Amino acid sequence: MDLQAQKIMEERFGCDALIALATAENNAPSVRTVNAFYESGAFYVITHAKSKKMRQIEKNPAVAVSGDWFTGHGLGQNLGHILTKENEEIAQKLRAAFSAWYGNGHVNEQDENTVILKIALTDGVLFSQGKRYDLQF
Repeated sequence: MDLQAQKIMEERFGCDALIALATAENNAPSVRTVNAFYESGAFYVITHAKSKKMRQIEKNPAVAVSGDWFTGHGLGQNLGHILTKENEEIAQKLRAAFSAWYGNGHVNEQDENTVILKIALTDGVLFSQGKRYDLQF
């Protein structure tokens, strides 16, 4: 990916960023706004394993995202419970990025269904200062 585009993605989304996340089930799209954190070609979201989006992603991992002059496609993956050893590094980054609301009761880390959703981007289009970046991840 173009270094300038990578820098823009990190500036815009390497923090608590609201993005639209679209999934599909039975040819019917669903879209919702989620808090996401971007790093190295992927968005990370803290969610509940039994949520509608996670049930849909389990059946069909293809997703679309949109936010702040970026649209893209990716594959959703349930990384599992936030407190697993494998998730320790990304969980620390998510707690820091979402610190403004993380401790207000919205996230229950003790619930085994509190999981990390990774959206591994495959392609996207980014606009910045009149320039279009066609991205492949």
